Amino acid sequence: MPKAVAFGIALVLLASGAPVARDAIWPVEGKLLGEPKGGGADIQQAKKSRDVSGIACATESGFPRICVIADDETQGAQIVVLHDGRLVAGDFIRLTDEAYGGELLELDAEAVAYADGAFYVVGSHGRPRHRDRGADDPESTAKTRATRKIFRLRFDPAAVDRDGRLVGPVAITASTALSAYLAAEPALAPSFDGALDADGLNIEGVSVQGGRLHAGLRAPVLADGKAAILSVPLAAMFEGAAAKSELHRLDLGDARGIRDLAAFGGGFLVLAGPVKDPPGGAIEAGDYRVVWWDGASVTRTLGLLPSYGTRVKPEALLPLGLMEGRLRVLLLFDGPEEGAPRAVEIDAP
Repeated sequence: MPKAVAFGIALVLLASGAPVARDAIWPVEGKLLGEPKGGGADIQQAKKSRDVSGIACATESGFPRICVIADDETQGAQIVVLHDGRLVAGDFIRLTDEAYGGELLELDAEAVAYADGAFYVVGSHGRPRHRDRGADDPESTAKTRATRKIFRLRFDPAAVDRDGRLVGPVAITASTALSAYLAAEPALAPSFDGALDADGLNIEGVSVQGGRLHAGLRAPVLADGKAAILSVPLAAMFEGAAAKSELHRLDLGDARGIRDLAAFGGGFLVLAGPVKDPPGGAIEAGDYRVVWWDGASVTRTLGLLPSYGTRVKPEALLPLGLMEGRLRVLLLFDGPEEGAPRAVEIDAP
């Protein structure tokens, strides 16, 4: 357990009066993989993950669960076996080997979803945050191209052993179709090719429900102060079908964007947070929250999250199930080693 994020068990009262139960950090057995050392292709030599960005599981209840987790500094995703109270890190699935100047380019995978026998791993679809020299710069263009992808992964969860080793085949299908829908949406088009640190478009949540992919955007926040979710039929992503997208506008309060998105109970759980990180990384209680969205027009805050430490940003959300009338969810964080996973309890939708 990283000392910088060693938390005890506590109860933190929310502004609404409803408590969020803060459990101890769940240990990770094995190694959640992060940025490759020296830009190399040997993922087993990679650093421990510090940029966990998404998780989804093949089942919605019970343990153990077979899951896929993403770190936005890698070129793929990793199988994880989720137990109640611990994670087992398994095989890494490489999704891209694009490179520039002899170094691999990160996929910038920001979200993972599961539906109907397939996992979906989605890149941010944004331009680089740092040192971006614009669309005419070949390095920036290469980095942008590498992240404008969606990958569909199909494998039999029963072919994953208790150590997270995949003993069966995995079918990987890539799609670049989402970019055209994002660029064609009038409310998103001005931000589509902007750098991430200048409020450029950035996907950080994804969920699949009813045959549609829902892409939740951290940025831009729309002109009316609402967050954006663009919904597109899966058939348009992977079968080339002609389809119409639909833009949803969510009032998350105080110009918050979407940090993650998870299907639950016929609707969605939204992890909402500031579009820009606060100066010095000083995250305050209530900066992040979990919101229920019914998929149409209704939103309701289920819990305001406490501060978990400087530069410890809630980045991934996984529903674990109802417990005595409350909803238990797993949070993973950007900043600490291996996401510092912890379960918390919030109001049920």
